[in-house]
Amino acid sequence: MVAITRTPVESQPGFADILRDEEVLSTGSEEFGDNLNGWFDRLCIQSGTGLAPSLLAVFCLFSAMAFGGAMWVLQENPVSAGLAAVVGFLAPVGVVMFLRSRRQNAILKQMPEMVDELARAARTGRSLEACLRIVAEDTADPLGAELRECSHKVEMGLPVGAALRDLPLRTGVPYTSVLVMALTLHQESGGDLVHVLERLSTTVRDRITFLGRLKVATVASRATAILMLVLPPAILAFFIVRDATYLERLLDSEWGRTTLAIAVMLQVVGSIWVLRIMKQSQRL
Repeated sequence: MVAITRTPVESQPGFADILRDEEVLSTGSEEFGDNLNGWFDRLCIQSGTGLAPSLLAVFCLFSAMAFGGAMWVLQENPVSAGLAAVVGFLAPVGVVMFLRSRRQNAILKQMPEMVDELARAARTGRSLEACLRIVAEDTADPLGAELRECSHKVEMGLPVGAALRDLPLRTGVPYTSVLVMALTLHQESGGDLVHVLERLSTTVRDRITFLGRLKVATVASRATAILMLVLPPAILAFFIVRDATYLERLLDSEWGRTTLAIAVMLQVVGSIWVLRIMKQSQRL
């Protein structure tokens, strides 16, 4: 049998300019609409679905038409059809948000082992580029896919720091920014990379343990918060589906319109408040 050996791919700086950027909707301004586009861009990138933001927007439109059309066929009521269209528009976004959360949790769990392996590779005296390539090949997806993309950028001629620059954006995991900073500083100024990586691995493990304990301790509070967010719209949807004229009769009177407007305002304010509290608890 003939033994097959792999020849390392040499870095080719001349090809670095042909790397294609991600398709995004945001233009980088500080306007509210552009910030919303930026959030939409990050959602598509961090979900790992490979969907372009424009394609997800098309899915949302078709889903809204399908939900709204189905409700119109069932009840022939424009109010219920409009509400169903809103639910249909948000449904693909909710699915992608769930996929992003699951992917980020998987990447966070992979981080300690990956950093440990990178430290072991660096301890052997290999170059940083070679260590990154070895770790990228040995790490399973989804983190492995991101590392392999970074390794391919290095092979195309980008410096390690530039190749890893988009890793925090693509994953949405805060500890990847610490990893990128450590590797970039090591490439530029040297230092004890092995010690830094070992400390980072320990920190990530402690963070995972803390998050697990936090979820167990706050499971009842989080369930109550989710119930507060979901129950009022669900009750309104139930009454509208049961009686197509329910919302129309509610809006016929001044008292009904005022009560509904106050309820919607309080629901929006309460939802934003609860979501901020839940988001802050995840950053502890």
